[in-house]
Amino acid sequence: MRVLVRQVGGGLGEAVVGAVVAALVAAIGLVAMSAVQWPAFNSSNVTRALTTVGQAGAAVLLIVAIVLIRLHRWPWVAKVLSWAGISAFVTVTLGMPLAATKLYLFGISVDQEFRTEYLTRLTDTAALRDMTYADIPAYYPAGWFWIGGRVANLLGAAGWETFKPYAIVSLAVASVLALVLWSKLIRWDWAVAVAAATTAVMVAFASPEAYSAVLVILFAPAMVLAWGALYRPAEFAAPGAADADAVPEPAPTAGGWGATIGAGAFLGLSGMFYTLFFGVAVFTVVLMGLVAWATLWWQQRELAVHRPRAPRLGIFRLLWPILLRLIVMGVIAAIMALIVWGPYLAKVLTGHLPESNTALHYLPESGSRLAFPMFDFSEPLLGALCLLGTIWLVLRAGSSRRAQALSISVVAIYLWSLASMLVTAAGTTGLAFRLEPILQVLLAAAGAFGFVEGARAIYQAVDEPRRFRAVTAVVAVLGALAFTQSIPGILNAEITTAYTDTDGAGVRADKRSPSAVSYYGRIDQALVEQTGRPRDETVVLTADTSFLSYYPYYGFQALTSHYANPLADFPARAAEIGRWSKLKSSAELIDALNHSPWRAPDAFLFRRSGENYTLRLSEDVYPNDPNVRRYTVEFPGTLFADPHFRITDIGPFTLIVRR
Repeated sequence: MRVLVRQVGGGLGEAVVGAVVAALVAAIGLVAMSAVQWPAFNSSNVTRALTTVGQAGAAVLLIVAIVLIRLHRWPWVAKVLSWAGISAFVTVTLGMPLAATKLYLFGISVDQEFRTEYLTRLTDTAALRDMTYADIPAYYPAGWFWIGGRVANLLGAAGWETFKPYAIVSLAVASVLALVLWSKLIRWDWAVAVAAATTAVMVAFASPEAYSAVLVILFAPAMVLAWGALYRPAEFAAPGAADADAVPEPAPTAGGWGATIGAGAFLGLSGMFYTLFFGVAVFTVVLMGLVAWATLWWQQRELAVHRPRAPRLGIFRLLWPILLRLIVMGVIAAIMALIVWGPYLAKVLTGHLPESNTALHYLPESGSRLAFPMFDFSEPLLGALCLLGTIWLVLRAGSSRRAQALSISVVAIYLWSLASMLVTAAGTTGLAFRLEPILQVLLAAAGAFGFVEGARAIYQAVDEPRRFRAVTAVVAVLGALAFTQSIPGILNAEITTAYTDTDGAGVRADKRSPSAVSYYGRIDQALVEQTGRPRDETVVLTADTSFLSYYPYYGFQALTSHYANPLADFPARAAEIGRWSKLKSSAELIDALNHSPWRAPDAFLFRRSGENYTLRLSEDVYPNDPNVRRYTVEFPGTLFADPHFRITDIGPFTLIVRR
């Protein structure tokens, strides 16, 4: 128990200190960047050049940290430098290209709209409320958004304006936490190299979806940790006759329980942040348990052949320790996940069953094929690293616990992808295309190990020439810089959208004319004045749902059914809106609103079309790709010709408030 407390306590303490260092470095860097009037990224190469300079500076910090580690000098200085280097890299790589805009990657477009809406909601309230609908608990895991909302509330900032700095800081913190976790599993200097490689890949390919990227970067070390908890052949070795393939562990140990707690905590964090990744992580860990059980059973059989008198354990005796650790992981994960899932599950279990759920109704072209990043040379350096990682996994799967864990994780991703494609025949998917960043990071981690171990093997094979290590280090650093400086190019479309979208202040960061979003401020002012209520007590029916991303009003209908809470019954609400539009008089509309099955709109935000008002709504058309069909609902202006409605024209919008 003492060893367990020391392991867990020491790891947590180091993680907290590392997270604080990362947050400070990222926050200071972002504040410094915001103090200068930079040109837009999509119209100048200035910020791109400064990004490269910052990346080189971060690389210097990491190199110094590795040198100090190898010289066994000032270990805590080395740790702080490595944490600062990783967090500085994330900050400058994302923060500098976005320095002249208040919006994050992808601006307020596509999926970023509902993510910003969620952060805005949880900035307005600490309760786990739905991002769009009134009076129902949140369906999408609120963990990342709740923390960001509390940060924004503490700073007195708007949710949309906090999104960019919070996303960057959270990615910097997660990357440092991954480094700390790696350092508990492998040599510290190797941990720095692997964490740097995987962080670069995460930033390049996962960062647009920040709330999942924090799990992407932690996935590989967490799975290595889980494998260490589940596969412990030394516990079953006969006295004096340990399995030759078993990897001896340093004594004393906590018997794998520290790793069990850590793996359970990662599963719980996944459940709090991202349902899909939670499912994939649970699937991978269970697969590891089965592989560990089968491997131990096979080793027992081999031992019986070569040592007939050696004691043998029954198949269920081999299973029980593995099953017990899986149960403990599951309990930890369930307790953590219920923090965010509890209100929704309570609503469902009391009889409020979901009427519709189309969250899995999406199959882009990338989801219909297996991803092979090791043969994708559109990014040649990444392809080469992943190919090296694949070779290393095959060569070392029989002798390295790290290779075993990463191999099982890669296999789990491919099995999930195949299952996702298979269930399309049943009318749904497993959203496997979203797992590609995890696969890339897993193979990048393996590639880093392959490079280090391969270089060492070559060094020994050629009689250890003095300059070989320097050559290896230079090649590694130059290759890393070549890849990292290409990251802004990889994210070019996402960065450009952050400059072309109009932010909550009505400004386009590229200095061009703003969109109709620039009228949102006046609409908000009119709504507050005319309703006389706080924003979170007003329900607005609008097709311009980005309005809800900037202001914490509730919506009567979400952007699409795929991001709608199943408890809200998106199709029935759409049908009700269509029915309202076909009514003949104001009296009929008022009566329909008063008898709505859901809380009726307190206000309508329309676009004008002659004498009528329009809403551009959507419906699910899966299995088609795109999976959304847009259609227009038109309300005759005569429906609102009654003193019950107050009509205000604001730019291209018409705001109608019920008195």
